[in-house]
Amino acid sequence: MTDLSDFPITRKWPAENPGVLQLYSFPTPNGIKVSIALEELGLPYEPHKVTLSDADVKSPEFLSLNPNNKIPAIIDPDGPDGPVALFESGAILLYLGEKTGKLIGNSPAEKAVITQWLMFQMGGLGPMLGQLGYFVKFAGSEIEDPRPRERYIAEAKRLLAVLEGALEGKDWIAGTYSIADIAIAPWLRALEFYGTRELLGWSEHKNLVAYLDRFLARPAVQTGLNIPDRNG
Repeated sequence: MTDLSDFPITRKWPAENPGVLQLYSFPTPNGIKVSIALEELGLPYEPHKVTLSDADVKSPEFLSLNPNNKIPAIIDPDGPDGPVALFESGAILLYLGEKTGKLIGNSPAEKAVITQWLMFQMGGLGPMLGQLGYFVKFAGSEIEDPRPRERYIAEAKRLLAVLEGALEGKDWIAGTYSIADIAIAPWLRALEFYGTRELLGWSEHKNLVAYLDRFLARPAVQTGLNIPDRNG
């Protein structure tokens, strides 16, 4: 049997089946990227619910795996040279794609384009939409100075326009369904949670509306959206 005892995180979240990939996550836009990818790829895995409370993400056990105290993170006992421990959702998506040879394109050129759009989400779309959510739904909404909110509204609109144009005539951002879509679409879905759809004129983005609908219609996506079970 595989032994994961060298990983301190397993003391707080013990593995029932240490022979399969261990997912430490919560169903946020970043968290569900990995659960959806695992479902799409058909890889066996064991999810562990790591809440966003300090008791979990700032615990010594979780920090031993991710010193940046953010979900998601994984341990793959079946790594290329032994167990692999990773954090950062984009890095995990790349790792899973390369491990299976799926969802990362069929040529170096296709992989480069997919990676480009993955980086677009990691460096721009996710952080900007998340900041906008802070200034609309959370504590930032109490700040009287309108400039921070206006800044993120303008940048979010710009990024949505980039995606809207890039999707013209295409079902998926890089041509074929890939890890780039798995990274991007959960953040578009989050606009409803943040209450920012109307602010950003979501309904006017016909390509994005259809894109998100296509994404959410996938059975693996519907499963991955609820892993780990936030109520379990």
